[in-house]
Amino acid sequence: MSEAPASPRKPTIRTVAERAGVSLKTVSRVINNEPSVLPATRARVLQTIAELDYEPDPSARNLRSASAYVIGLVYDNPNPYHIIGLQNGVLAACRETGFGLQIHPCDATSPLLADELLELVQRSRLAGLVLTAPISERPELIDALEKAGVRATRIIAAAEDPKDGHPCVYVDDRDAAYEITEHLVQLGHQRIGFLWGGQEHRSSSERYLGYEQALKDYGITLDKHLVVPGDYTFDDGFRGARRLLALRDPPTAIFGSNDEIAAGVLAAAKSAGMNVPFDLSIAGFEDSPFSRQSWPALTTAKQATEEIARHAARMLIAGLRQDAAAAHNQGFVPQLVVRGSTAPVRPRGTPNASEA
Repeated sequence: MSEAPASPRKPTIRTVAERAGVSLKTVSRVINNEPSVLPATRARVLQTIAELDYEPDPSARNLRSASAYVIGLVYDNPNPYHIIGLQNGVLAACRETGFGLQIHPCDATSPLLADELLELVQRSRLAGLVLTAPISERPELIDALEKAGVRATRIIAAAEDPKDGHPCVYVDDRDAAYEITEHLVQLGHQRIGFLWGGQEHRSSSERYLGYEQALKDYGITLDKHLVVPGDYTFDDGFRGARRLLALRDPPTAIFGSNDEIAAGVLAAAKSAGMNVPFDLSIAGFEDSPFSRQSWPALTTAKQATEEIARHAARMLIAGLRQDAAAAHNQGFVPQLVVRGSTAPVRPRGTPNASEA
């Protein structure tokens, strides 16, 4: 008696990928109707699926579409070192807890940002979001996400816990900026320039308030000519410093709202033939690689960006796991780091040590 012919093996997703000449991930994206596949590639994969009469395993699809173990990091910041610190911190928390990470840069000023983030969460099946400034500081956006059931933890600049019902990690930039300004005042500086970061960032206004309060407490009249708007960039630091140094009575010290700005100030001072810190003291903020790699190294406020982001991600994941004890708000205060870019004020025209 002859054996019955063996039934042909059902095609698998690997068969489809090999026949279509694409990766397994691309086939999966086509099956799940994800938008990140080129039209020509999508058409080729769909044609191969039809030719092979391939049917995805419904149980596997259900497993893939179950509650995701992936969170998103959302940011809009021109400072690459700050972004890298945020990414490293959130990624460390994800590795500790078995979560994946999706990074999403965006335009914080977009009126359609809420729709964009809701679509991101739905399309990528994200469990929740870590929101960084200035995105995290838009109340209407936070409300829209909450109404849609999207879990989010914010990183914000604030002198104290806002206690507004929305999870956050808050950073007391005001106190740290006060300490930097106080350091300059105690070195004898009376004319201290201040270069803003982006005004859409609450951190900028918090740092300015710290600067302003320190001057007031030490009896120094605020000169608005010494305050220059800008963004958190090297170029704005350079331009702002050139503007301040061109004043009839220029500052003897300049406080840049971040280290990238302060590095721009240092470049402007050197291009003008000034000896830092003897002709001009310079301070930054954040303790980024800019502050350590500059010469002289920059006095700054050490902001634990990676640890802040790590805690924000831990908070989010703890909330997802219904662990209320680990999901509480936490504050951080950047700490003053004194380096070679600041020195006691020297009367103009007095030779410094290298000239004596």
